[in-house]
Order: sequence, then C-alpha cells, then structure tokens
Amino acid sequence: MDQNELKKAAGIRSVDFIKDGMTVGLGTGSTVYFMVEELGRRVKEEGLNVQCVTTSDRTWDQAVGLGIKMLDVNAVNDIDLTIDGADEIDDNYQGIKGGGAAHLKEKIVALNSKQVIWIVDQSKIVNTLGKFPLPTEVIPFGSQKTFDVLEREGLNPKFRKDDNGELVRTDSNNFVIDLYLEKVEHPHLLANYLDSITGVVEHGLFLDMVNTVIIGNEDAPKVIENVR
Repeated sequence: MDQNELKKAAGIRSVDFIKDGMTVGLGTGSTVYFMVEELGRRVKEEGLNVQCVTTSDRTWDQAVGLGIKMLDVNAVNDIDLTIDGADEIDDNYQGIKGGGAAHLKEKIVALNSKQVIWIVDQSKIVNTLGKFPLPTEVIPFGSQKTFDVLEREGLNPKFRKDDNGELVRTDSNNFVIDLYLEKVEHPHLLANYLDSITGVVEHGLFLDMVNTVIIGNEDAPKVIENVR
C-alpha cells in the first residue's frame, strides 16, 4: 500500500467513532481529507446525523460541498469528538502539528473537545519529536523581531514561504516560522518557553491532548485507545 492508501484506511476507520447526534471537530490535512470524504458518504448514504465545526477554511469548504452540517465553533456548547492528523507522534503520544499552517485553530478545537483522535500513516510515528520542523504562528507586526528572539535562542527559525517565495499566511492572516530542531528532548519546557514570547500566537506542540491514535499500517489500521 502506498502512503495515500494508508492515510485513507486510517481516515475511514476513524469515522466509526462518530455516532448519531455528535458535534464533531474536523481537522485539517491530507489524512483528514479522506476522513471527511467518508463522513460525507455516511451522512448522504446512511443518514448519519451530526453537526461539525472545523479547523480551517479548506476543510469547511470540503465538508459543505459534501452536505455535512457545519457550524461556527462559537455556536456550539460542546464538541464531543475531534478527529485530526499529526505530523509527528512520539513514544509518549505527544505530537507536532501545523504542517498545514492550521495549528492555531486546530488547538482551539482540540482543547474544547471531550475526546481527540489523531489519524496518521505509519511514517508519522517517531521515538522523539523534532525531525519535522516545529511550526510557530506569529503576528506580522514585529515578526522579524520575534524571529530574532527565536534565532538567539538557537531554535533555527525560518519563515515559511510558498512556491512563489511569498510568506505563507494562515487563515488568521499570520505568518509561520518553522523551527528546525531535529530533536525535542523536553517538549513541555519548550512549549512553556514559546508560550512566553510576545508575538507568538501559537506553536505546533500538541501535548497531553490525544485520547486515541489510529495508524495506517500495511495490514489494517492500528487503533490505540485510552492514551489519556
């Protein structure tokens, strides 16, 4: 199976956790794409009755196009379950997210959810976080100064740019600075430090946040429940 098939298998398996009447958070990314497609199929063909909030404009557009009932996150009292991807998951089920520049909204939705599921292919499972660059969302005003702070701390920052060499903008119109760390030995300490920097809106360390992980493997998706 190629990587997309593994992602698709994990995405489809995750929809089994969605039940009638739930309010569901829909994440962002290539694996989530397959999950949303399957959710849309079950809504249309099986009459699955759910309402959803989302973590990015592109997921919103996809879900609406499939006939999934969508609401603004401020319009719901509770989020029963959020299903999202991850860029890395370590041995302690801590994660890095934000490769799609949606980690601010992803974290807001996740922190307001009763349960969180991460869906990934097996390549995203690592012993220690850090090989994937850590996304850090910063406000445009003073962004070079924020960059300088991160650089002085030895965090190897680089502004994220698109294929045209333009600075990437998030859905909230902020910039992304990726930190090329190679290894994050103490993720909680790093998270606390990044939280303390004025100008940093949010970072991509998602710690102590996931309850279930679904991994696309060659044979069948592996489901790891009761992580927390």
